[in-house]
Amino acid sequence: MIKYKEVEEKEVLLPQLLRVWESAVRATHLFLSEKEIEKIKRYVPQAIGEVPFLVVAEQEGMPVAFAGIKGQKLEMLFVSAENRGKGIGKRLLQYAVDNHGVSEVVVNEQNAQAVGFYSHVGFVVCKRSDVDEQGNPYPILYMKKV
Repeated sequence: MIKYKEVEEKEVLLPQLLRVWESAVRATHLFLSEKEIEKIKRYVPQAIGEVPFLVVAEQEGMPVAFAGIKGQKLEMLFVSAENRGKGIGKRLLQYAVDNHGVSEVVVNEQNAQAVGFYSHVGFVVCKRSDVDEQGNPYPILYMKKV
């Protein structure tokens, strides 16, 4: 059974959350090289620490997915590779919408699965950039809930 909860003590879960992140990225961000994944991985703990709200999905006491929320923006949503397609991401997103008023998300355009997921649950593209928010050459889409 999957349990969902908001977490305040993020530091305790960082090793497990980093494993979830890496598993998810390797399954969905096929446009990234090994070197790029390792480079980004160094910044993930800081990014997790900076989100005001972190919602974690746990199975048998271990994180299998998480979502980070700042204001009305979903800053991150990662589901471990072995737990994809089970509705966990959709429930995390719905929690963010219902409890925090999330209505915006930024997604890598090259992550077609994520773009499809957000489109399927009512988000539409409102803006596009040729580079990501760190200035890297990965086009991103700014999406809003309609």
